[in-house]
Amino acid sequence: MTKTIGIFVGSLRKGSYSRIIAQEMAKQFPAGYEAKFIEIGDLPLYNQDFDDLNEVPAQYPKFRDEVKAIDAALFVTPEYNRSVPAVLKNALDVASRPYGANVWDGKPAAVVSVSIGAISGFGANQHLRQALVFLNMPTLQQPEAYIGNVTNFIDEDKGEVNNQGTKDFLKSIDEAFVKLIDRY
Repeated sequence: MTKTIGIFVGSLRKGSYSRIIAQEMAKQFPAGYEAKFIEIGDLPLYNQDFDDLNEVPAQYPKFRDEVKAIDAALFVTPEYNRSVPAVLKNALDVASRPYGANVWDGKPAAVVSVSIGAISGFGANQHLRQALVFLNMPTLQQPEAYIGNVTNFIDEDKGEVNNQGTKDFLKSIDEAFVKLIDRY
């Protein structure tokens, strides 16, 4: 049976470096694994009143159903102000609420942070991992995936990774993630 890996990109920018890295990773999953990009940019900011007052935006149930249907989650994100972009944190909140209805629960996860700088999105990577612990998502520990100086490894005009060493590294992350998924 095919397992579906939901891919969540923390950058909404056209030409996003995170999306380029995620697309490369999506191409490299082995047979039996389907990568599915799940968009997060159209989710209204989470407000508990929506759930409590039964005024849930139409995007919430659709998104929650998409998350329910995946077997695992790959998060590829830039760092904004030493943390996770708000759009990605909002997606985590929407699919983990209302309290007791966390659809992330138990799904294996992997985190890749992407940065134009040398720090490689370390803050975003670690903050995201902290949230995933609370959401009860077993998260790939090794290899750690911090992609710094990303513009050295991509062709922005073509929107693709142009460095074989980077492609090989991303494949190693995919391979380790598949092993984690297979344990669950």
